[in-house]
Amino acid sequence: MMHIINDPATPLSRDRLESSVTHASDALLKMQQPDGHWVFELEADATIPAEYVLLRHYLGEPVDAELERKIAVYLRRIQGRHDGWPLFHEGAFDMSASVKAYFALKMIGDPPDADHMRRAREAIRARGGASRSNVFTRALLALYGVVSWHAVPVMPVEIMLLPRWFPFHLTKVSYWARTVIVPLLVLGALKPLARNGKGVTIDELFLEDPKSVGGVKKAPHQKWSWFLFFRGVDVVLRATEPLFPKTTRKRAIDAAFGFVKERLNGEDGLGAIYPAMANSVMMYDTLGYPEDDPDRAIARRSIDRLLVIKDDEAYCQPCVSPVWDTALAAHAMMEAGSDPAKTAAKAGLDWLIPLQVLDVKGDWAEQRPDVRPGGWAFQYNNAHYPDLDDTAVVAMAMDRAQASDSTSSFDPAIARAREWVLGLQSKNGGWAAFDADNTYGYLNNIPFSDHGALLDPPTEDVTARCISMLAQLPPDEAGRQAIARGIGYLRKTQLSDGSWYGRWGLNYIYGTWSCLCALNAAGLGADDDTVARAADWLLSIQNDDGGWGEDGASYKLDYKGYEPAPSTASQTAWALLGLMAAGKVEHPQVQRGVRYLLAHQNGDGLWDEERFTATGFPRVFYLRYHGYRKFFPLWAVARYRNLTAANDRRVAFGM
Repeated sequence: MMHIINDPATPLSRDRLESSVTHASDALLKMQQPDGHWVFELEADATIPAEYVLLRHYLGEPVDAELERKIAVYLRRIQGRHDGWPLFHEGAFDMSASVKAYFALKMIGDPPDADHMRRAREAIRARGGASRSNVFTRALLALYGVVSWHAVPVMPVEIMLLPRWFPFHLTKVSYWARTVIVPLLVLGALKPLARNGKGVTIDELFLEDPKSVGGVKKAPHQKWSWFLFFRGVDVVLRATEPLFPKTTRKRAIDAAFGFVKERLNGEDGLGAIYPAMANSVMMYDTLGYPEDDPDRAIARRSIDRLLVIKDDEAYCQPCVSPVWDTALAAHAMMEAGSDPAKTAAKAGLDWLIPLQVLDVKGDWAEQRPDVRPGGWAFQYNNAHYPDLDDTAVVAMAMDRAQASDSTSSFDPAIARAREWVLGLQSKNGGWAAFDADNTYGYLNNIPFSDHGALLDPPTEDVTARCISMLAQLPPDEAGRQAIARGIGYLRKTQLSDGSWYGRWGLNYIYGTWSCLCALNAAGLGADDDTVARAADWLLSIQNDDGGWGEDGASYKLDYKGYEPAPSTASQTAWALLGLMAAGKVEHPQVQRGVRYLLAHQNGDGLWDEERFTATGFPRVFYLRYHGYRKFFPLWAVARYRNLTAANDRRVAFGM
């Protein structure tokens, strides 16, 4: 590891900055795929690899002893000091993750009296036992016959037949909820039982008879009035569901099957996310489709494409992130600025061109039927579900690349992306990730939504990215109006301390960086009060070592202010990029932050980062992008080098 004196009074040498940028960009260049794209591991908690093991045994597949051995090594390694499993590195005990990890390890063959299993069991029981698990874990346990279906809120498959005006409709929930729920509705209707050839049970994790476990309790985010109302609905549905006409049920199952088949998405899988993909395979199995049925087979293969298998351990990713990784790496390489780096960025952007969704009107068109498609998805292929964040980041990278080369080759792609982003702005001025106006907040009070992540409302970080894109591109009246409405949304959502919430990155550092970039791109200077307060907040939370860090606990419902954490490379980079966008390039604390990155750059040119710095669902599911520690620090150091050498200290791009 390279170490330098963290003394802000000593100017950083140009040679030192140049060496750091060159070393990092060379390392990132070596990680580019032969066809031009980048893709890095995307790691979550214990739940996905545990569910993968349990899925194989649910289906009665032949045991792959070597793969299971490696997954067991991984699960044991990430067991927390509290003896259970957390949602992120060094996080608090999580009941559902712990129950699934224990179940998977026992299924693999770890003896219940092994020390790590005993400690896990005691930790689970000391916190109320496995009956405290969330709805999705209860559903898995019901499929294994551990608990009865009375432990799972009723979600009749007849939901598929409800009219659009009904208070609960699939178009009123998020894309991820939609793709996970639809095949699960079939499972809930037919109530299959896992093959479970080993006959493994986990009754020992309960303080009561598992079959006696009843309905879920009110979640902290839920309001009593709404919860009690929906709990009453649940009671009525449970009593009347057996009386539903068989013909209606068959029509509903057929509708669910049709939904899945239309969106099966080849070997990239339903929704291109593990839970939906696993549920689709179990749905096909439950409906009697054999293993060699083409649709079932391709759905099953899609799951194995998520595996990360190493020499000593293995795990299953929740999804893959090639579009996101490629676009962000391209931004970092263009900031690095060498000819090889710019050539690599151009190759990555060329790879992205055919991935733009131009001919599929996805689920987003339910709200915006007159808008033409033009976005990018997060994964290799997910045409029904492009997202605004990826689309904005890709379009900005393409605009920057062709401005540098004085070409217009990306103009058609940028124009369609811009058109789609404009068309997906929500009524409140903000942008969500996948849909417009997905703001049916009452639905997070249904018993099924104990995770509180049923919806996809506008958020500050995605709104900022869309503003950044529109502001970076040549303006017109429609763009100016959309930017003004978006800035109005950001002014309303800024917290009293000056920060903004980060929905998809952890957390207020990520949100504040995103918003400061947008406001700068839109022409707001350092003297604007909104900008100044945000910059002051970032300066106020810098760690003593010069870096920045923030804990996953910052998503707690009773948040009262910044939750400190050890510095990380990616969060430090976000803070620096945000401060530079706010006009603080020459601030001593910015130099201290750059020094932190230089001091922690490894001999291979990159940075270490064990902590999770991204978010799937706040309080429920966190992510560790293995690429973040590679391209964000490079981006920040290169930008500092570039701005301190320029006559104009203003950031000229949307990111």
